[in-house]
Amino acid sequence: MDKARILLQLDTDTQPSVFDSVVAIDGGNIERLLRHHGVTPHNVRELVHGAIFSRGPDDLRRTAIFIGGSDVASAEAVLAEIQRTFFGPLRVSVMFDPSGSNTTSAAAVLAAAKHVPLEGATVLVLAATGPVGQRVVRLLAGERASVRVGSRNSNRAQATCDIVAKRIEGAQLSAHATGTPAETAAALQGADVVIACGAAGVELLPADVRAQCSSLKVAIDINAVPPAGIAGIEVIDRGTDRGGIKCYGAIGVGNTKMRIHKLAIQLLFQQRDLVLDAEELFELGRGL
Repeated sequence: MDKARILLQLDTDTQPSVFDSVVAIDGGNIERLLRHHGVTPHNVRELVHGAIFSRGPDDLRRTAIFIGGSDVASAEAVLAEIQRTFFGPLRVSVMFDPSGSNTTSAAAVLAAAKHVPLEGATVLVLAATGPVGQRVVRLLAGERASVRVGSRNSNRAQATCDIVAKRIEGAQLSAHATGTPAETAAALQGADVVIACGAAGVELLPADVRAQCSSLKVAIDINAVPPAGIAGIEVIDRGTDRGGIKCYGAIGVGNTKMRIHKLAIQLLFQQRDLVLDAEELFELGRGL
């Protein structure tokens, strides 16, 4: 008899994410969900040992790990420690999606790709220094887009460019200050796509600034809390034509995000050595 499919949910926050737990259960592929909070690089090794030493190598494909939490940098350190803990055949598949940063960024970039060939396209990413924004920049760079990295602080924008450039060979990146309407208008000129990755309820692109850009073909806003990050976009927009621009709101992007999330959970149990990070989740979404 096959052993139960177990998902080990490791969260860096003081409480495990209810959202991540519900999505895992609703995916219908797991039989047991083990939730741990306050996970750090210093205590995760014992949790991983409990997962890999409790079953024989042939049964480890029925155990998997999901890494979540609101602090993406801390979650990345946890992932690195988990990978160092695995050895030989004693390893399980891992999905990395703290704060939904990877699945959301994958869905946003895939939305843009429906309307514009990304290779050679000019894309402005607003609030690009946050967890979702950095991954949007990374995925776009991997698709050979020319990426304008926008932030209220130009030094932070440049730091994101530097991080992504080290990861993506030949990345076409430029840092832009977007702290004022005038700066944002300058960064937007000539862009094919704009993707707003800002904090909930913060307008990043006013309507009058957007109207100044005649080249814009696609506008994507991942903020679900009013006011919209991009003025004029509705949260349910999903390829909605607004003045000749294809628009996506948070729920419009979220549909694809959820499909990627659920498919990824299912795939974790098909083999024992998957690591699903931003690029892998993007490829999953491409095949939907």
